[in-house]
Amino acid sequence: MTIFADRLNRLGTETAFEVLAKAKALEKTGIDVVHLEIGEPDFDTPENIKEAAIKALKEGHTHYVPSAGISELREAIAEHISESRDIDVTPEEVVVTPGAKPIIFFSILACVNPGEEVLYPTLDFPFMNP
Repeated sequence: MTIFADRLNRLGTETAFEVLAKAKALEKTGIDVVHLEIGEPDFDTPENIKEAAIKALKEGHTHYVPSAGISELREAIAEHISESRDIDVTPEEVVVTPGAKPIIFFSILACVNPGEEVLYPTLDFPFMNP
């Protein structure tokens, strides 16, 4: 018999997907909805980005990148932040992640010890009935 950790009893669903289901239901009734639920655009990927992705695949860019992100991207981000916010940022201080949740989690892991309490706001949009 397989025994799982007690923490699995606390698992639920990603609430953003619940909001997405409600928003889709509203759309079916004719209500115009701007989707901000799951961080995925409600439009197709632009052609220039599709072509760039195809080109990158054909050029052999099919392997993992450094865990902090591609150096050229980190350099561009550091330069943009330095100029737009008037603060000095180096590429070594930039980490590229696949969304906000992983970096929030990693930041908490880096700063909080087991047993310490953490309060943080929920990063979502409230669902409102029309």
